[in-house]
Amino acid sequence: MRSNEINIMVNWGDTDKAGIVYYPNYFKWFDIAGHQFFRSCNLSPQKLEKERNIILPLLDARCSFEKPLLYEDIMTIHTEVQEINNKTIKLSHQVFKGNVRTGHGYELRGWVSQQDQQIKAVPIPLEVKNILQENTHTKDMADRTVFNA
Repeated sequence: MRSNEINIMVNWGDTDKAGIVYYPNYFKWFDIAGHQFFRSCNLSPQKLEKERNIILPLLDARCSFEKPLLYEDIMTIHTEVQEINNKTIKLSHQVFKGNVRTGHGYELRGWVSQQDQQIKAVPIPLEVKNILQENTHTKDMADRTVFNA
């Protein structure tokens, strides 16, 4: 299945009083990594909405925390398609500081048509499924730019 990696630096506002990453930030970073993943395979959420009236709402998310991240740590988020169903896409996320995994989880997103102020889950087209099932790995930005979230 298709996968992608991005780097993000922990900012001061991402930490608690002890200087450790405040846990909800993992979900923010999962969202950023998910959007970058879709952009990396030419399925930008903005493009999908504009050209196909498709949105990708979050239906479920989970995260397990294993090791702390601290201010100015640079993490790598590895995102991979875990599952494609008729109307949903499940992305897994693994967060690393160097070679040490600090957390992992997933996002379940719907493939939803938005027309006339109504939304309805619709089948994912075969060409999109084929793109998502390709055994391709990308690293966002050739120079591995650090994204500040």
